[in-house]
Amino acid sequence: MTDLKHKEITEKIIGASFEVHKFLGNGFQEVIYQRALAHEFRKARLDFAREIEQDIYYKDLAEPIGTRRADFVVEGKVLVEIKAQVKLDDVHLAQALNYLRAYRLEVGLLINFGGKSLEFKRLVLSERKMDR
Repeated sequence: MTDLKHKEITEKIIGASFEVHKFLGNGFQEVIYQRALAHEFRKARLDFAREIEQDIYYKDLAEPIGTRRADFVVEGKVLVEIKAQVKLDDVHLAQALNYLRAYRLEVGLLINFGGKSLEFKRLVLSERKMDR
């Protein structure tokens, strides 16, 4: 089996997410899950930044064309985007991948608290795709 990049960090994040979903279940707004997850991250001694704003640039323009905020960047290495939807759609995946590019990170987790069971997707960008 291949070794997953930032495996220890992503395992702690996923474990914290299961803990939140086990306690809260589904049906709350994203911000509720975000606050609970921040608490679990602190308990797991994970260093994280919440909703840090990132400039979005287009081609060779010097000025940013907008900004985006990912839910979390954990240990400066893993982007975490959370949802509270009945089911994840392709648009949620595209958003998380775009955030990975914007933040120039290779590994991300898209976590959905909205279903009866917790759903998560591990996202990995190659360096080639990051330079777009």
